[in-house]
Amino acid sequence: MKYYIIAGEASGDLHGSNLMKALYEEDPKAEIRFWGGDLMQKTGGTLVKHYRELAFMGFIEVVFNLKTILNNIKFCKKDILEFKPDVIIFIDYPGFNMRIAKWAKALHYKTHYYISPQIWAWKENRITAIKNDVDKMFVILPFEKSFYEDKHEFPVEFVGHPLIDAIHNQPVFDENIFRKENQLSDKPIVAVLPGSRKQEITKMLSVMLSVVDDFKEYQFVIAGAPSQDFDFYQQFISNKNIKFISNKTYDLLRSSTAALVTSGTATLETALFKVPEVVCYKGSWASYQIAKRIITLKYISLVNLIMDEEVVTELIQNECNTKRIKDELQKLLTPDYRQDLLKKYDILEQKLGGIGASKKTAKLIVEDLKKQ
Repeated sequence: MKYYIIAGEASGDLHGSNLMKALYEEDPKAEIRFWGGDLMQKTGGTLVKHYRELAFMGFIEVVFNLKTILNNIKFCKKDILEFKPDVIIFIDYPGFNMRIAKWAKALHYKTHYYISPQIWAWKENRITAIKNDVDKMFVILPFEKSFYEDKHEFPVEFVGHPLIDAIHNQPVFDENIFRKENQLSDKPIVAVLPGSRKQEITKMLSVMLSVVDDFKEYQFVIAGAPSQDFDFYQQFISNKNIKFISNKTYDLLRSSTAALVTSGTATLETALFKVPEVVCYKGSWASYQIAKRIITLKYISLVNLIMDEEVVTELIQNECNTKRIKDELQKLLTPDYRQDLLKKYDILEQKLGGIGASKKTAKLIVEDLKKQ
């Protein structure tokens, strides 16, 4: 059977790659064409566009890049028509994917959505479009099932969180070799995860690194995103105690004592690797002013949203400054504070449903196609 997958961000690339592996196991003759990144490309199939050409962050940034986005939508429709897939699988990235889903449903393509748009955070009115344009929804957060089924009477499948699969499938790791290969000292590591898009890295990295001189007994290591070159990061690195490692975030987290993390999927990844973290977020002034008026969530990090309490500290906008980051990072290095936080992380992992999300989703997709 023929599968067309659309992932528009780094996290979608990760989850898309694991879903593709599971689809090939369920359907060895699968033909897969996709929008995604390096991880999906390594898995097989045919890459149509890389997510680095698609990722625009914030309301204002989207407006400035509207022409590019509309051209990508037009190209995507044309590519789907030529490929004639048995199913289109959307992975998050709702601004783009919901437009394609509406168009595809009208042409009677089967539409499956893996990793729901976060309509519980904002744009809840998208539920109407989802009901009309999505045949099957596979959700990965425990509270999403009740949100869809109890509040909106739309049946969904809770498949568990694919990050647990991604972490569980990591190869055997030797920290000593990792440090030696990447020229890291024996000092404990503070991981710095500033995001994957240029806009958020530009906003976040300087303030995250502003505390380096206050923690000289630690080495700070930037987790470089696969979509960005070192030359871009270099402008922010002015201290010899700052190291840079590209495309090895999981190995870095496995070696880290604490982490400074930009809001997003990385907050959950860090928690699942049992690394105490501070969540940092700054957007453009205009984007933040718009967001705070339409987003009514109590928290911005997935860790706190899933736990429904402030497990990890969130430093947002003006609170994301050198003094606050320094104070909160110091807490993470305190034994009692760390122990309490790690206990909460264990509860978080239990809530996410264990391993097997990718395999379960692939099986449900293939079974549904076989009914045709």
